[in-house]
Amino acid sequence: MTSTGCITGVSLNRRGPRYLASRITCAAVMAVRHSTATPGFACVPCVPYCGYRICGCCVGSTVLAEHGGFPASSGQCLLIGYRPRVIIRLLTFSRCIMSSQLTKAAAAVLVAVSALAACSSDTAESLKADARQYQQKGDNKAAAIQLKNALEKNPDDAQARFMLASLAIDMDDPLTAEKEARRALALKYPAEQVLPVLGKSLTLQAKFQEALDETAQGPRTPAISTLRGHALLGLGKTDESKREFDAALAQQPGFSDALTGQARLAALQEDWAGGLRLLDEAIAKDAANFDAWQLKGDLLRVAGKGDEAMAAYQQVLKIKPSHRTAHLEQAAIHIAAKKYDAAQADIDAARKSTPGSFLVAYHQALLDFSRGKLKEAQTNLLKVNQAASQYMPGVLLSGVVALNLGLLEQAEGSLRKYVEWNPDHLQARKMLVSTLLKSGQGREAQTILAPVLKGEAPDVTVLQMAGEAAMLSRDFSKAADYLSQAIKQEPGRAPSHTSLGLVRLAQGDRAGGIAELQKALELEPGSLQSGSVLVRTLLDLGVPDKALAAIAKMEASHSGSAELQVMKGNAYLAKQDRAKARAAFDAALASDATHFPAAAGLAQLDIAEKKPDAARKRFEALLAKDAKNIEAHTALAQLDMAQGNTAGATKWLEKANELHPDDLNTALRLGAHYNANSQPAKAQTLLRKYQAANPDNAALLDVLGQAQMANKDPAAALETFGKLTSVLPRAATPQLRLAGAQLAMKNPSGAGATLAKAVSLEPNNIQPYLAQAELAVSEGNSTHALEIVRQVQKQFPKTPVGYMLEGDLFIQQKNAAAAVRPYEQALAISNEAPALLKLAKALRESGKVKESEARVLEFTRKNPGDALAAMYLAENYIAFKRYPEARQLLEAVVQQTPNNIVALNNLAWIYQQQKDARALPTAERALKLNDANPEVLDTVGWMLVEQGSYERAVMLLKKAASTAPKAPQVHYHLAVGLFKSGDKPGARKALEQALASGPGFSEAEQAKALLRQL
Repeated sequence: MTSTGCITGVSLNRRGPRYLASRITCAAVMAVRHSTATPGFACVPCVPYCGYRICGCCVGSTVLAEHGGFPASSGQCLLIGYRPRVIIRLLTFSRCIMSSQLTKAAAAVLVAVSALAACSSDTAESLKADARQYQQKGDNKAAAIQLKNALEKNPDDAQARFMLASLAIDMDDPLTAEKEARRALALKYPAEQVLPVLGKSLTLQAKFQEALDETAQGPRTPAISTLRGHALLGLGKTDESKREFDAALAQQPGFSDALTGQARLAALQEDWAGGLRLLDEAIAKDAANFDAWQLKGDLLRVAGKGDEAMAAYQQVLKIKPSHRTAHLEQAAIHIAAKKYDAAQADIDAARKSTPGSFLVAYHQALLDFSRGKLKEAQTNLLKVNQAASQYMPGVLLSGVVALNLGLLEQAEGSLRKYVEWNPDHLQARKMLVSTLLKSGQGREAQTILAPVLKGEAPDVTVLQMAGEAAMLSRDFSKAADYLSQAIKQEPGRAPSHTSLGLVRLAQGDRAGGIAELQKALELEPGSLQSGSVLVRTLLDLGVPDKALAAIAKMEASHSGSAELQVMKGNAYLAKQDRAKARAAFDAALASDATHFPAAAGLAQLDIAEKKPDAARKRFEALLAKDAKNIEAHTALAQLDMAQGNTAGATKWLEKANELHPDDLNTALRLGAHYNANSQPAKAQTLLRKYQAANPDNAALLDVLGQAQMANKDPAAALETFGKLTSVLPRAATPQLRLAGAQLAMKNPSGAGATLAKAVSLEPNNIQPYLAQAELAVSEGNSTHALEIVRQVQKQFPKTPVGYMLEGDLFIQQKNAAAAVRPYEQALAISNEAPALLKLAKALRESGKVKESEARVLEFTRKNPGDALAAMYLAENYIAFKRYPEARQLLEAVVQQTPNNIVALNNLAWIYQQQKDARALPTAERALKLNDANPEVLDTVGWMLVEQGSYERAVMLLKKAASTAPKAPQVHYHLAVGLFKSGDKPGARKALEQALASGPGFSEAEQAKALLRQL
């Protein structure tokens, strides 16, 4: 058990202060919407969930707002309040996405048409007449089929081309509309009719300048002027846009489309009343103008008039029942009112109209999120991301969902992408900071908060976050200042008192810190969050009795809480009262049979009592009740790894991935496991499945890049790590990864520049300096390498690494005597086996064999539990055939760590030399722990050869030889096994490979002698 309460990497329910999560009282998501003529993007409603609030309003973008609901009196779209000019850009952006994603329904219809043939008796004219009738009935699919049939009979029918272009506009297929309109023009269909359709198809694809160019020379009808007004609006040219709308109305007073355009312009200029007045005029002139009704509904929503907005959307659907956006807008309003069944009905109707629309998937995700179905929301957001990765409402909602699921890397990637796109958005920035704080990235959180802190009077949430970010960065004075300001603004805010308490403790003010934590609990006596922080702090301070007293105060409100019982169990563990700890963990499981921290607490006790099988049964029992529990699968994998059972660990991790195929963290855990166990190809195959949906996920890029490097594909790794540096531009680790790929691509100068950048990004990170030293050594510049090492020693005086590197440099220069001094310094700092073993080697190579042995013996006497030192000494004894002494050391190591494969393998070899019957059983133990280790396979295989069990021996030795193709001893042992089993050709081949791999190996003479016999 560690001080943080973990067993074999299984995280328990005790977290330190750095995991304290900031709480954002409210956040919001709004969607991009634009409809110059056809449905556009729907708004997102107010939906409270898990402390975040999704607020709906919108004429044009995704925004977040901290409030208890959209203020009906203000009529203010927050984005317009922040960045009016952005809306115009967003309007174009929304349609740009739309145009690139043909709805599957429309595409299927238009493709299917080509396979259909009209009845031979039908004429082109009769087919066009049928199409008109179908269109009047609202059956656009049938109309499209008939028009295509007409064109099959007469490809040069200009009117059919024009009708199909107009129909494609109604079916949200601007690409087909453009193609057919251009053909109609080429066939001399009247330009005054075709150009409005062509122009509309271009504006729907955000080809605004092209729309202006196409309509520049033709007749300037009211429809053309209106179209040009919309195109100019898309380019942000509001003055010119107004002139075009005015020109249309001058030609045709009361022209409904032009009035609708003026209303949109008024809305963008925040003239809500004027916009609504113009829309009423437009509707009075043409009650069938569904664009006007749609925009009216949008503006009424902005004004907080949901019922009136709903009535407007109903009018849209009366005119056009398949209008996707109206259905989605209604769904948004229903979600805001928690009328989830009604919302689902509207989403289903929109899906029926456009089954492949990512907007439908987005609204389904929003509804799922609102209902607390986070996994389902995540699945639908994957569809959105695959179809339109730059659709910002989807990006933002992805971040919110990931944050609520605890997927911090995913949340950070999505929220960072959104904030970079809309840097003025306060609440998105707050959520990004919250994510960074939860993942312990204090300095990065400070960077993201800096622009807000420079503004006027930052609110209490910003101050709270700034305090926590400073605390994580260990700037306690600044943290105390920010948190004190937050408390001054809102004295009753418990989280601020909690954070200030932790800061006071970090400053050494124990009494002041505990007082603040107790104040937080007084303010929220029923809060497990405030109470758990106090309990953890008291346990960290070594006062478990006070922790138990704090727990007792919370029990009145949470008597049956599994979390509270786990706190109690941890407190009793701190008192070394295992019986009461076990009782508390048992009580937690009795309250919640699937509470993982409780099962982990009991497993921790089992392991402390040398009962790993009992610990395993804890997690298996949890899986019997919750078969898909990811934490339990992971814990079982970690138990297997601790016992050396790599195959078992792989099985558990693969099972977790199979049960949760959409969970990226589970896949990353499995991918990292594959990498760590020499299966990079499997890691690559696995992670490629997740790339499309998570193109900017830092963890995915990191694990994938490492797999590519291990799989000897540095070019792919170079691309992957290059992208990683763009995702995490301020972090040193991606630069280190990139430098490694550059070196593998034979680009040392590029690697040097990359490492220099890594140093500049994180000057207090030792790793870039070490990499620079290694690069200098690889280029043969030992002088520069030594300069870097000395800099490391000066800048990081409390770490032994700099001195160990200096010693390594001298060893590479064949100067073992000079290496002794820096190794001595490293050992003095660390008093750990790695430094000792380097020192012992340097002493031995400089001729001081007895002193080398004496130093290791002295260390093992002072550190009897250090297996590494004992194994090193045993290997030295084996080299000098001092088997009894080596055996004594290794038997002690195996008793201390029963699953130590190296110790078991070497001990088995010693037993074999001493003709001890325990040799093969001991080697078999090692093989059971790892049946892929070539050294263990060789040991068992050779023992079987000597015992005459040739069939199994050859099988194991072949496996060892394939795993370690350049190990001559393995090939020699295989040759002997093959020879004795009668396979002389195979034996000859193995002997030749052994001698080619290492002509000077210890059994080379025996190999040559055997070869002469063949």
